[in-house]
Amino acid sequence: MVNTWEELAAKKRAQLAASLPKEWLVPDDKLPPAEQNDVTTWPASSGWFTPEELKITESTATELIPQLASGALSSEAVTRAFCKRAVAAHQLLNCLAEVCFDRAIETAKARDEYLAKNGKPIGPLHGLPISLKDNINIKGLDSTVGFASHVGDPAASDSALVDVLLAAGAVPYVKTNVPTAMMIAETINNVFGRTKSPLHRGVTPGGSSGGESALIAFKGSCLGVGSDIGGSLRIPAACTGIFTIRASGGRFPVRNCRSGMPGQEAVMSVNGPLARTIDDIETYTRAVIGGEPWLYDAKCLPIPWRNEAVAALPEKLKIGVIWSDGLVQPTPPTARALRHTVEKLKAAGHTIIDWDPVDQAEGNTLLARMFVADGGKTIQHELNRTGEPLRPEMAPYGVATELGTADMWKLHLERSAYQNKYLDRWNAAGIDALLLPTIPFNTVKHGEFEHVGYTGVYNVLDYAAISFPTGLTVDKSVDQLDAAYKPVSESDKKVAASYDVETMDGLPISLQIVGRRLEEEKVITMCRKVLSVL
Repeated sequence: MVNTWEELAAKKRAQLAASLPKEWLVPDDKLPPAEQNDVTTWPASSGWFTPEELKITESTATELIPQLASGALSSEAVTRAFCKRAVAAHQLLNCLAEVCFDRAIETAKARDEYLAKNGKPIGPLHGLPISLKDNINIKGLDSTVGFASHVGDPAASDSALVDVLLAAGAVPYVKTNVPTAMMIAETINNVFGRTKSPLHRGVTPGGSSGGESALIAFKGSCLGVGSDIGGSLRIPAACTGIFTIRASGGRFPVRNCRSGMPGQEAVMSVNGPLARTIDDIETYTRAVIGGEPWLYDAKCLPIPWRNEAVAALPEKLKIGVIWSDGLVQPTPPTARALRHTVEKLKAAGHTIIDWDPVDQAEGNTLLARMFVADGGKTIQHELNRTGEPLRPEMAPYGVATELGTADMWKLHLERSAYQNKYLDRWNAAGIDALLLPTIPFNTVKHGEFEHVGYTGVYNVLDYAAISFPTGLTVDKSVDQLDAAYKPVSESDKKVAASYDVETMDGLPISLQIVGRRLEEEKVITMCRKVLSVL
């Protein structure tokens, strides 16, 4: 009987390897050399993909959907192309956790048959392959979320989100790697190992939705779904220079998704899309909200897409800027991208004010306390089932003290007071949005991620937020650390010490725009305004 964590992990890796069709596995002599860091251009130069496969996989979801809906492209051809490219992505980046290629191709064929028979698409995502983070249950597939204890425990049914996506016409085909319990800002676990970024295999694609960000940046998926409890969508999007939206709780369905810390509801985990364009983010958001997810999940709010909310936005925005959260200062490229964006916004007539980061430390501390309120027992329980060790990145879960019910209630009161204090400040300032770094750097080398404060505060507040690429990249000739730099904290010191401009040179820089709670339509529109000046 297989029962030690090492045996279970080895079994799972072997199952995944065996599930990759031999005809799609890239031969060793066609793979880029191990020392080649940037593998994003390899598919086009490899000779491994046909011109049609390249054209399909280089397209965005918004470009593919009308072709799929009209029959100009078959869902089967599009699905096969993305399945093949996903296999190559996994060989190079270790980004997959599960595949369901046979099921996906059958679903795609059914989409094509429906279109031929009825002369109309099934829904707004007709025939579009969509990748999913490992925690999103698909019937018959494991959702290990990085625990050996969950190997061989397939989901009994699809998650509510998968039901909504299937009803919209989508075609799920892979599930992507996550860190243990989805509670590390990089993507590494004891079952599948570490996921790498296609932009530079020596840096992290972020976490916990890092399998998704790596796959999408490699164009092995045009549209994927991840989740976010402290930045797990926005961090990987920023690390790979793609887009995501962290919606407020209740906009997207979470029913029957596996949690790394089930029952933890002091701060909500939400899921959401990752893609290479803001158009794709809006397409997904409209499709899922248009699918009436509140009929699938009791936690969903019956709020359809609101065009009137967008229409109510002023032509010129009033934006508060957080230059630093006071805990960890942005590295030179991130600070430069923020200055550049602010200058462009001012030149376009938008009103910019400095937002005092006085409340950021409290929000960061509240998040950290919520995460370990059970004394780390939930995570430790799963590890103990197989003797799996706690990863060093998760050290706080090994030393935390469990809160009693009375103390937990007090923590909830602190959270509510914090939310109201932030709301009052926002109202008094009369701002439409906040602009700030997504993370204090563009990305980091493996094992060096530090500080989720720039994202995590907005999970505590449950605000809508988008991480977006600025179009700027790190430039080693100008992004050197200032000789006058002085650290403001231990974390800040670590970030500065690990900043390696030579490694980061040429990699994308992202920022974050934050709206109020449940302002998803507005924050997408505000992001478009920012992009238009960039």
